[in-house]
Amino acid sequence: MLCCSDAMASTASTTVFGDARSSLQAHTINGSVEFHLQPELENSLGRLPRAEDAPFNSYAKQHEPACLRDTRVDLLREIYSWADGPDERCVFWLSGLAGTGKSTIARTVARSYFDKQRLAASFFFSRGGGDVGHAGRFVTSIAVQLAHSVPAARQHICDAVAERSDIVGQSLRDQWQHLVYRPLSKLREPRPYVVVVDALDECDSDSNIRIIVQLLAEARSLTGVRLRVLLTSRPEEPIRHGFGQMADAEHKNVVLHNISPSIVDHDIGLFLEDKLQSIGRERCLRAGWPGAETIIQLVQSASGLFIWAATACRFIREGKRFAAKRLETILCNDGNTVAAPEKHLNQIYVTVLNSSLSADFTDEEREEHCRMLRYIVGSVVVLFSPLSAWCLSALLHVADEDISQTLEDLHAILNIPEDTTQPLRLHHPSFRDFLLDKKRCGDDSFWVDERSTHGKLASRCLELMSAPNGLRQDMCSLLEPGTLRSEVEEERVTSNLPPELQYACRYWVEHLKRSQCSIADGDAVHIFLRTHLLHWLEAMSLVGETGQCVHLLARLQAITPPSASMCAGFLRDANRFVLRFCSVVAEAPLQVYSSALVFAPETSVVRQTFVDQVPQEVEILSGNEADWDACRSVLEGHSGDVNAVVISPDGQLLASASHDRTVRVWETATGTCRSELEGHSGAVNAVVFSPDGQLVASASHDRTVRVWETATGTGRSELKGHSRAVNAVVFSPDGQLLASASWDTTVRVWETATGTCRSELKGHSRAVTAVVFSPDGQLVASASYDETVRVWETAAGTCCSVLDSSSVFIDHLAFSPDGQALHTNKGDILLPASLNLTPPVEQEEQSLQLSVEGQWVFRSTQRFLWLPFEYRAYNLAVCKDMVCLGCPSGRVTLLRLR
Repeated sequence: MLCCSDAMASTASTTVFGDARSSLQAHTINGSVEFHLQPELENSLGRLPRAEDAPFNSYAKQHEPACLRDTRVDLLREIYSWADGPDERCVFWLSGLAGTGKSTIARTVARSYFDKQRLAASFFFSRGGGDVGHAGRFVTSIAVQLAHSVPAARQHICDAVAERSDIVGQSLRDQWQHLVYRPLSKLREPRPYVVVVDALDECDSDSNIRIIVQLLAEARSLTGVRLRVLLTSRPEEPIRHGFGQMADAEHKNVVLHNISPSIVDHDIGLFLEDKLQSIGRERCLRAGWPGAETIIQLVQSASGLFIWAATACRFIREGKRFAAKRLETILCNDGNTVAAPEKHLNQIYVTVLNSSLSADFTDEEREEHCRMLRYIVGSVVVLFSPLSAWCLSALLHVADEDISQTLEDLHAILNIPEDTTQPLRLHHPSFRDFLLDKKRCGDDSFWVDERSTHGKLASRCLELMSAPNGLRQDMCSLLEPGTLRSEVEEERVTSNLPPELQYACRYWVEHLKRSQCSIADGDAVHIFLRTHLLHWLEAMSLVGETGQCVHLLARLQAITPPSASMCAGFLRDANRFVLRFCSVVAEAPLQVYSSALVFAPETSVVRQTFVDQVPQEVEILSGNEADWDACRSVLEGHSGDVNAVVISPDGQLLASASHDRTVRVWETATGTCRSELEGHSGAVNAVVFSPDGQLVASASHDRTVRVWETATGTGRSELKGHSRAVNAVVFSPDGQLLASASWDTTVRVWETATGTCRSELKGHSRAVTAVVFSPDGQLVASASYDETVRVWETAAGTCCSVLDSSSVFIDHLAFSPDGQALHTNKGDILLPASLNLTPPVEQEEQSLQLSVEGQWVFRSTQRFLWLPFEYRAYNLAVCKDMVCLGCPSGRVTLLRLR
């Protein structure tokens, strides 16, 4: 089975190949190729980004409580009975108002099944918690945990990562299907496993919330393993809507705030009794303190909210020798026992905040303290990812002592670690709701203006990134432009990009957007982009967030008015620039200067602005390159999955094959659909242009191959003969023949002009997945699920070589230009000498080489220049400091590397 690896190596007898992620080796033995795989599962899983704070038992959550003994007894029994029993409902939705104890119950259940080795995964959402505040790393985090907790799924998940190296950039649904559902569908596990997803309402996107609900419900269709999903949330509309789309047989609902008040009050009473007695022992208070009547009064004040009880106990404990006095303060301030639960929660928060105001403060000192509290605490509650007090000081430009003194009496509502390098966190999200709601807060001394706070943070982020020790070219001293992100030591990144600067890079756009400010020509944002855009891309690459840059720039465009024409133009060009070169920047940070600028159109504003930052070793290309718009076309029209795409030899057309049974031909310059080719009665699996571009051939699940005229979209012929679905089709180099590969284990060779089947190539024992002609058309190569690659003589239809692929499934084949090897999606296979192929002409060893994938120019053994897709060569020549590329589009490009 194939797993990913960061390493690429070669020896005299070994060729390591693939997409720079494989650890597959091929050896030529007795004229055939044998493959040997060295599984590197951790490297495979390491390619999946995960939210470190998502699991219930993450380091950041180690002090979060579980249910106290003898509390929530009936509810927990109901959850365990559902998870362990025959109930066919795969999702248990536990909903409740803020503060009713949902997360504590989720942690208790997660711990129980973790101890039984039956917890498949857990993800605890938290708004403002960075990666756990959005859905971007939800599926990949679940997949990584599954690989560790369900041993039988581990290899399948690693294989899935290896099969689709770009899966992280795909939709949540595609990620789920490929990384979670399909690997689980291959299992035969007698024991049920549990997934716990907590506080889904804390996810920052309603549309993603709905998708997650739908994906989790798909667990019901798994037959080989029984997966149970415990999901908790507030009863927000997106989640209610998601469950409303399901049949009742698919999910079970329990509403926490509908549980009998007497049961909830009993549990809160046990909680208060346990915590307060512990405080009493710590402070040497009288035996039995605070007494049964006080507990009853506090239970009434809690009004069914566990978070009220927990906040009150923390407030009392932090009073230390004044603990008893703080208890009296709570009882006095919360005398209205008939108020709604939210009123009581508001009052406890006001009580805690007021406790930070010393009675000895003058009016001026009180005002200054409240101003600092609003700035610091307000920033904490609106941050998109938690920061330590140390980093918060640097971000806000506030002295360390001001941070510590402002927060020192707020331990009841903020988790403030003794270690100032650990992040500050809210004990409960209801405090954020309280502080940002002017009506709920009721006191302008504490109320935080969310819009204004976001605006201040956006300004501070820009100042931090623009500072002399902020963003700059080669800020981590990578030196070589081709250095990969994975090769950069984490310590070097952290020392040059401290957490507060990383935060600024990730979230400055989000703060700007939430501040509802518009961008003007010549303002701070415009100046920052024209000075530091490339430095920002480099920094985002170093922290593995380049993929976010396109979305962030699009958001900036959305808040830029038409009147800011210069800034709008720069943003539009920057978006195109990042969209086109985002993949290489993510892999090699400094390639943004030595490749992205080199290949950008001459009219690019970004290129014109930063041209002086191109390394001296690279000569920037001249000539008018393609307009940006051709790179941004979104081609819409298919109603089903797109199974294959191909570009015509002249680069002017693109054909797409779809599950909707059609082929569409598009103009690449405009994105216009030129023709829709209808006729197949099943999904279209493959499509190819003839060498002269005059014909299109398509292979379908309906067992046929169809040939169409490109110009008119008219069907020329229907090739019938295969008894099962056709997987692949290819033209011979002269266009006179077609070869098709099928699930019926055969390859058929057809005459293009007449549609006659010239020969049927039999020998494979399983489905044939790929087929290709040699450059001279004399040979046909085919790959099959029977783990072999066969080479046939085109004229005679006889098999002349069988290459063993040793458990590796190949679905793409191409002869090398010299005919000496086969390029595959799993790497290169050297062809045996017995085929009597003309050996390549020996060339003088050069300092510049193209990589196996055709994506990189190497200087000696170092990646030097990345080639965009349209510049990757079928033919190349290297001479001293020049590389000549013959590209699929018909362009010939000459690069001079000084």
